[in-house]
Amino acid sequence: MAINPRQRRKLVAEINVVPYIDVMLVLLIVFMITAPMMMQGVKVDLPNANSKTMEPPSEPLIISIDKDGQYFINIGDETAKPLSEIIDLTKKVMNEAPDRPLLVRGDGSIEYAKVVQLMSALEQSGAPSVGLVTQPGVNE
Repeated sequence: MAINPRQRRKLVAEINVVPYIDVMLVLLIVFMITAPMMMQGVKVDLPNANSKTMEPPSEPLIISIDKDGQYFINIGDETAKPLSEIIDLTKKVMNEAPDRPLLVRGDGSIEYAKVVQLMSALEQSGAPSVGLVTQPGVNE
């Protein structure tokens, strides 16, 4: 069986996919590593805001949370009260003056969940809207 130099070899019409599989696996690993890093949040200081000062039509009802998580209301004495008492007082005030603005002053170091919990409880007590008090920020 001698090979005739005039005979041509038949070309193989197959694609070698191994390099493509290697590239795909490398990309998969890169995305698996970077995806969790993109979902991390940024640490922010919420109490500062660049906003105009609002002049409410009447004296607002202000509920404050200090750095220890104690609640205060600007009615009567300025002593710490439990959340249930704050809600009861808010219901009474809102029944007498439903258009009175209701504001929450939260300390900057308090957990965000405490502020949200207070705002949710105030809205469930019948307050039409609850606002947040912030310190005027400095334009950067």
